[in-house]
Amino acid sequence: MSNPAQPELALETRGVVMTYRGNREPSLTGFDLAIPTGALFGLLGPNGAGKTTAISIMATILKPTSGEVRIFGLDVRKEKRQVKALLGLVPQELAIYQPLTATENLRFFGRLYGLSGAALKTRIGECLEFVGLADRGDQLVHTFSGGMKRRLNLAAGILHQPKLLFLDEPTVGIDAQSRNLILDRLAHLNQQGTTMIYTTHYMEEAERLCSEVAIIDMGRIVASGVPAELMRSGGHATLEELFFALTGRKLRD
Repeated sequence: MSNPAQPELALETRGVVMTYRGNREPSLTGFDLAIPTGALFGLLGPNGAGKTTAISIMATILKPTSGEVRIFGLDVRKEKRQVKALLGLVPQELAIYQPLTATENLRFFGRLYGLSGAALKTRIGECLEFVGLADRGDQLVHTFSGGMKRRLNLAAGILHQPKLLFLDEPTVGIDAQSRNLILDRLAHLNQQGTTMIYTTHYMEEAERLCSEVAIIDMGRIVASGVPAELMRSGGHATLEELFFALTGRKLRD
């Protein structure tokens, strides 16, 4: 299947609303985004703001109550199969099988993506090398450190070379070295042309990586733009200061 020609926007949402069954208040209200092809876009917000719901809708996992989502010009509702072939997802919860080896995990996911034979074997080797696990392919995942598991989680999400990659807190709870490697690798992937949508609670990560950000709170986007410009316009020295100014310091447990 040939991919459609790349339009200017990798992703566009218009008027997206999501109300879960049994809830009176929507989790997303009028969620509008326009993400250029090639962007490394940060979606930031406190717990319960709607980030994971938004990612799930944009990644075709959830169907919104109303609104429109387009991926590289394709309507997600009408052309879901074509859209899914363009997407990769690195979820917050580890989506790898602990009793298997790293290679076995990637072989399983590769086959789900439609890869096989020599092409799959080559791609598994490339991805293990990319995340610093080239010498750990035959090791059982349950023996991995937290950082190694996170890196394998990333490898599984990029195995099929997606054009648009969703990353939901990919560095949560790991050592500084693994975190730094993941950030470096994501920057490299982006420079090679992969568009990314990135959620994190680490504002310094977003400030370091993201070409654009949107801050979401209570299901609505309250600010969006280039981080440096947003900070300057609000008179804030860091993205974290801006984030607290917009969302407050009240706990969101």
